[in-house]
Amino acid sequence: MSPHDVPVPSPWLTRWVHLLTPGARVLDLACGSGRHVRWLAAQGFRVTGVDRDGAALAGLVAVAEVIEADLEAAAWPLAGRSFDAIVVTNYLWRPLWPALFATLADGGVFIHETFGVGQHTIGRPSRAEFLLRPGELLDVTRGLRVVAYEDGFVDAPASFVQRVVAVNESAFNAGAPPRYALQGRS
Repeated sequence: MSPHDVPVPSPWLTRWVHLLTPGARVLDLACGSGRHVRWLAAQGFRVTGVDRDGAALAGLVAVAEVIEADLEAAAWPLAGRSFDAIVVTNYLWRPLWPALFATLADGGVFIHETFGVGQHTIGRPSRAEFLLRPGELLDVTRGLRVVAYEDGFVDAPASFVQRVVAVNESAFNAGAPPRYALQGRS
């Protein structure tokens, strides 16, 4: 079973969703069958899911905007748009990073979680181009405010992962610094 087929949302996402403003526009990149799309929509967010699998997207039309696009072989399908949050889980295509960060609105939250080096020793993905190097998400989010970062091993399911939550603070240059709660709302 693919991590995208698990019906519950990622604990990393649920831990940090409190940073999103109510009704935020959220992009779920490479959303698969929509475990995060459905959960985020149920929380009241306006969600756009992008994936190359049209059959998987068909089941999401009732809850979100869906865009069928091959992110690795075609032009960026969201040029000129912006989102208050971007969620990426279990997907890595490095050439997209500049487009993603250009799409992240001022004050927007970037939540990314995927496999890291070491995963090849226990399962898939195993090819180096699909595994984050140590510290890579920290490097790529330079210029954003990193609120949380992890790089290590989790037991269930057994995976080497790297995770980041970062905020585009370009609109917050003056005044009191924003407060990012390190635990969710109760």
